[in-house]
Amino acid sequence: MKKIQIGMIGLGTVGTGVAKVLQERAALLEEKTGTRLFLKKVCVQHPDRKRELSFPKGILTRNVHHVLDDPEIQIVLELIGGIHPAKEYIMEALRRGKHVVTANKALLAEEGRDIFRLAEQKKRRVQFEASVGGGIPIIKSLKEGLVSNRIQAILGIINGTSNFILTRMTETGCTFGEALKEAQKRGYAERNPSLDIDGVDSAHKLVILALLGFGQEVPLDRISIEGIRHVSPKDTQYAGELGYRVKLLAIAKQTSQGLELRVQPTLIPKGHPLAFVNGAYNAITVRGDLVGETIFYGEGAGRLPTSSAVLSDLLDLAQRIQERDSPAPPLHFKSGVKRIKPMASLSTRYYFRFSVVDRPGVLSQISRLLGRHRISIASVIQKETHQRRSVPLIMVTHEALERDVHRAIQKIDRLGVVKARSIFLRIEEV
Repeated sequence: MKKIQIGMIGLGTVGTGVAKVLQERAALLEEKTGTRLFLKKVCVQHPDRKRELSFPKGILTRNVHHVLDDPEIQIVLELIGGIHPAKEYIMEALRRGKHVVTANKALLAEEGRDIFRLAEQKKRRVQFEASVGGGIPIIKSLKEGLVSNRIQAILGIINGTSNFILTRMTETGCTFGEALKEAQKRGYAERNPSLDIDGVDSAHKLVILALLGFGQEVPLDRISIEGIRHVSPKDTQYAGELGYRVKLLAIAKQTSQGLELRVQPTLIPKGHPLAFVNGAYNAITVRGDLVGETIFYGEGAGRLPTSSAVLSDLLDLAQRIQERDSPAPPLHFKSGVKRIKPMASLSTRYYFRFSVVDRPGVLSQISRLLGRHRISIASVIQKETHQRRSVPLIMVTHEALERDVHRAIQKIDRLGVVKARSIFLRIEEV
């Protein structure tokens, strides 16, 4: 029976989940893979701290080189997160001929090129299923199951924190702040939730999906990123009345103008499968020229789903080592950065919410400015209010250019009849 020695760096939520499964299901994993998996060393900051799992003496260490320098360790699990020193640990593991499993989407999004290039040179594998979608097998599907397709579009709800917040706002009418506090209380949001609610976490994941789906390495600063802080329960309510749900979408599309990449709160039709994705769940749709539209759905975070993805990578590597499989084929970067479609040239429908004084002629003033910027109105809702100072005016447009929308909104917000900053959200008819 082949034995595979494993080293782990980090023993947080996910690391503890992985170690727990390796301990409790060793016999089952051996039966399924024909391989014995041994967790030889685990690098932690505080080896003497009391933990929910017990380890044999000598496994826990503070010295990362006990993992990286051990010639018997064939696979290193990097589960500490962040850019540094995670990158240095992974690079050193590869230089020493070890395979790597990581869940670190920020690292792969910002420094992945160096890591993948070194892995190719050293003929080692870097597996990263857990970096996007938690337990959803989207990485393997793009690398293997859909490999014969020309990918046309990838759209995803890939941040559970933001999706939970928007779901609660839709279902209860609570404010963004109230929904965020509930998410933090339930453990769905960090104390500092900025990466999640400002769309950066989704953008990191979109970089990885764009690489796999389109063979395109995209710098993070080339993605248009917009979070959900400015979304009001009024917007989720009015969107519902118009037949939509508001979701934070990560969008990658192949277009004649280049690769369209954006993360934004977006209105999607109630009838689309993504509209039914609630709470902390994730879902990703992939459209290929052969397969059409496919959808991947599941828990996008948490100890068990993420541990499942890490273990999937680990078992895959163990089997390949046992079978003396060839090294991974290189990820096919296209030469240079392919043209990224400018956000200003995005053409889509829009949802507007204006806060205006309740007097005759207001609608015509706003409509006139929109018309001057080639923005055609499809529908209008004007709500009554008990406040004498302003009323909400809701508009949905036909397709318009992003640049025209920004110019029109700037001028509309200068009107004396407009009493607050106007809100606009894009509509994705998916």
